Amino acid sequence: MEMQQFQYDNKIVRNFIYASIVFGVVGMLVGLILAFMFLFPNVTSGISFLSFGRLRPLHTNAVIFAFVGNAMFAGIYYSMQRLLKARMFSDFLSKLHFWGWQLIIVAAAVTLPLGYSTSKEYAELEWPIDIAIALIWVVFGINMIGTIIKRRERHIYVAIWFYIATFVTVAVLHIFNSLELPVSFSGMKSYSVYAGVQDALVQWWYGHNAVAFFLTTPFLGMMYYFVPKAANRPVYSYRLSIIHFWSLIFIYIWAGPHHLLYSSLPDWAQNLGVVFSVMLIAPSWGGMINGLLTLRGVWDKVRTDAVLKFYVVAITGYGMATFEGPMLSLKNVNAIAHFTDWIIAHVHVGALAWNGFLSFGMIYWLLPRLTKSKLYSDKLANFHFWIGTLGIILYALPMYVAGFTQASMWKQFKPGTGSLEYGNFLETVTQIMPMYWMRAIGGTLYLVGVLVLVYNIIQTVRQGSAIQDDAAQAPALAPISPKRLKGEKWHSWLERKPVQFSIYTTIAIVIGGAVQILPTIFVESNIPTISAVKPYTPLELQGRDIYIREGCVSCHSQMIRPFRSEVERYGDYSKSGEFVYDHPFLWGSKRTGPDLAREGVAGKPFNGGRDDVWHFNHFYDPQSISPGSIMPRYQWLIKNELDNSTLQEKMKTMVKLGVPYSDDEVANALKLADEQASKIEAKLLSNAEINKAFGNETAVPLKNREVVALIAYMQRLGTDTQVKAKK
Repeated sequence: MEMQQFQYDNKIVRNFIYASIVFGVVGMLVGLILAFMFLFPNVTSGISFLSFGRLRPLHTNAVIFAFVGNAMFAGIYYSMQRLLKARMFSDFLSKLHFWGWQLIIVAAAVTLPLGYSTSKEYAELEWPIDIAIALIWVVFGINMIGTIIKRRERHIYVAIWFYIATFVTVAVLHIFNSLELPVSFSGMKSYSVYAGVQDALVQWWYGHNAVAFFLTTPFLGMMYYFVPKAANRPVYSYRLSIIHFWSLIFIYIWAGPHHLLYSSLPDWAQNLGVVFSVMLIAPSWGGMINGLLTLRGVWDKVRTDAVLKFYVVAITGYGMATFEGPMLSLKNVNAIAHFTDWIIAHVHVGALAWNGFLSFGMIYWLLPRLTKSKLYSDKLANFHFWIGTLGIILYALPMYVAGFTQASMWKQFKPGTGSLEYGNFLETVTQIMPMYWMRAIGGTLYLVGVLVLVYNIIQTVRQGSAIQDDAAQAPALAPISPKRLKGEKWHSWLERKPVQFSIYTTIAIVIGGAVQILPTIFVESNIPTISAVKPYTPLELQGRDIYIREGCVSCHSQMIRPFRSEVERYGDYSKSGEFVYDHPFLWGSKRTGPDLAREGVAGKPFNGGRDDVWHFNHFYDPQSISPGSIMPRYQWLIKNELDNSTLQEKMKTMVKLGVPYSDDEVANALKLADEQASKIEAKLLSNAEINKAFGNETAVPLKNREVVALIAYMQRLGTDTQVKAKK
């Protein structure tokens, strides 16, 4: 049989690795800054684009899509070419994919600190960037499917199945979760087409499965390729890998509602998420066991080989995270863990160990092969492993302790009186400050390890010579005779039909999403209406957009669960009908500060009912109002003039989404906003200090400042369904 000569494209792999390293350092450095902001909340005081609320989504996007994303593409492009014995389908598409993805990352790095955010977890980027992501993702898919079609290897190894599932599922998730209506095509602002409960369900259908199909499935594919290569052993059980694949992609897609337990989501959807989340442990641990048992017979090498060390901890971290996930989905456990730092620990065990360490192991294994050299220093690689592992431990363990501490303090009642033991939320924050110090130390150690990797890789590249194109040869794919096709098993048939394979994968993942989401959208009884709930006034709408811009949802929830402790602290529990005009929803995932769902309702013992002056002073200097608070100052809100130039367009967009603003309300939006702002201004100027500073202001009257709009929004929260006492 004639051998065909061809070349593997190494340059694209190397470019993705370099990008992964650079953005990894940047993303982790931002994360470390955020960790220190818990200790020194005003370290970037006065610089709006360096505030916690704006940097936090930058950190998650940089680490997930820039660091992990680029490492993922590097692993896919390297392994796919060799498994299929073919160069990537198109060098042009490879370059377009690489540079397009980097431009998207840069766009995110610019827009997020500027406050352009949808506020939706892992999907904060605004509509023009969302479109760019979809286009570049399609480029990646065409390049991948095209390579599979022109392959010289009949068998499609299981790693490639995971890559196909990644492409198909992320495309579906991204498109449906990012359906948003721009306020104008000349600006960056948009509103989600979904509202309230529906928006929450779609977001966590996306959010959970972004973790599953961006951070998990491609890395499982890489595990099935790089671990056997590094160990020089075949995968322990190929049959188990097949079972692992199909069961994982089918079950994972159903699990999103476990992020919304005890919320306003219908009970049937919550229970569905719980059932499938618990089932997830079987395929997840099947994959972990398969990965670890691949190392049978070479455990002696693990003592000295840094690459294998990284892989062992990565796979173990995957096992820990995928045990913890189903456990956290149990309602009794979720009641304790949700909104606490336990979730932060859970996420970072997966990210730091599974994604980080697998990426580091791959980089250490790949770069010497791409540069015809040996790794500059095995000692430095081993040092990186140990300091990184210590960093993970010092990061995660304090967060687990902090989570348990928060949960117990939030729920504790005084014996005899029945009142909350820690009625002041701030008491629960000051109690866990030592844990935040330890987290910062752990994060520092982890970043030091990454900087050691940077030095080691630079020296490795310097002493070697880059191989742009790796020469290879393989026979062309021979046609299959009809005799061989007789009695063909369905998996063999699928492997011959990559397009059909992709279609069946799509069907497997769409079923779960459709069963959850469609009834919530189309069955009205799932979201009972409340007649008292009205749309936000023009000024309140502006304030809500500022709340979104500043990332307040990162620290404050707006979802009171039906627990005695929460009802006592925050007020009546949340109902699904309260959120029908919320585009997007703002339920939040973490309570660094108290819940704000009833912030505007007076008469609560510990939360809500604060006057306008209190809010003004709290935004200006939280520590002067609440000593020991770790909320940063938002003094630019008091300096900035409120931009009402797009207010009417915003309201018109809301009308298109079903919010019942009348034509008069839209036409008189500026007048209505001014009237409400004037009332708040009058209350603020009744305070002597505020009056002294702003009473004679003529250039930009106080009523035209951003803080007034935000106060209007805060004072509205919870008042539609609650009786608001007179102040």
